[in-house]
Amino acid sequence: MWFFSDEDKMIKETVRQFAQAELKPQIEKLDRDEGFNSSAFKKLGELGLLGATVPEEDGGAGLGAVASTITMEEMGAVDASTTLSYLAHTILCVNQIAHNGSKEQKQKYLPKLISGEWIGGMGMTEPGSGSDALGMKTKTELKDNHYILNGSKTFITNGPCGDVFYCYAKTGSTKKDITTFIIEKDFSGFSTGKKFSKMGMRASPTGELVFENCKVPVENRVGEEGSSVASMMHNLDLERITIAGISLGIARASIEVATQYAREREQFGKPIGSFQQIQERLAEASAWYEACRSLTYNCAKTWDLGLMKGKEASMSAARAKLQSAQMATKVALEAIQILGGYGYINEFPVERFMRDAKLMEIGAGTNEVLRIIIAKQMLDEAAG
Repeated sequence: MWFFSDEDKMIKETVRQFAQAELKPQIEKLDRDEGFNSSAFKKLGELGLLGATVPEEDGGAGLGAVASTITMEEMGAVDASTTLSYLAHTILCVNQIAHNGSKEQKQKYLPKLISGEWIGGMGMTEPGSGSDALGMKTKTELKDNHYILNGSKTFITNGPCGDVFYCYAKTGSTKKDITTFIIEKDFSGFSTGKKFSKMGMRASPTGELVFENCKVPVENRVGEEGSSVASMMHNLDLERITIAGISLGIARASIEVATQYAREREQFGKPIGSFQQIQERLAEASAWYEACRSLTYNCAKTWDLGLMKGKEASMSAARAKLQSAQMATKVALEAIQILGGYGYINEFPVERFMRDAKLMEIGAGTNEVLRIIIAKQMLDEAAG
């Protein structure tokens, strides 16, 4: 993008080299075996990327949405699974503790999370409340100097392998009485439930968080009781911007594989890239990718500049995520079609790209929910 700083360009090149050296050699096996690239997390810590959005005074890199989205795109082009786990760690857990936690909480948790010694996640989605996040049922009650949590979270990225979770629970009777707690894996009454076997993002462990009279010290409450809705929604906007970067990476990689194949594969005595139908698919994919790239990075830049607030930020983030997710799935499917039979088997990575891309239309807000957010804001603005 034209506004990328020298630092942004350096991050882009550093992460691209990291992805090729550390992620690419392992992703096929990890995808097949549903493993987890734990060694990559430690190396991301060494690069200073696990605390990307943490202020420098708290031990982080002090970067913003643009740099984070660059990281997501470059890693996502090689290994979307590990990138998703990275996003859950950095944006959903570390970033939230850094910007919402107390001084003591930051001192206790950030060093080990930023170094990669601990892996983080976030607990919001529940079996009966996915799109309706405020309808969560996990509840707490205060007893002496502990909160007692009961309930469960599901579809939690890094659930089976995480050490620390930034979790939301009800502390009152209304939908907005939501409070945040930092949960350690060794807390009494806490377990991680079962690990899910998935269609895509298979090298990003997903599972349940279960609270059965889980004892949480009062000092692990983040902020005041019932004060978490605003920060939860604010961080969800940042998640949608940065997760769009993963979709961009998947789409870019799909286009690169399909273009190279179209140059080399011959049918009827000439490369298939010489046929108009193939050219049309490649051209449309490239144009849609570039449009979504501009939309996403402009959204990230305005976020960093503080030019978007409240509903405007939510609508902009929803647009970037919605279009990028739809685009990535469609482009990956087009790549499979161009490769034909080879695209359908795992000799080429495009079938993995398609499986991974589909989650982007579901996680961090389904396409349907994002359309509601966008349309509602448009109608409100039209009403004056």
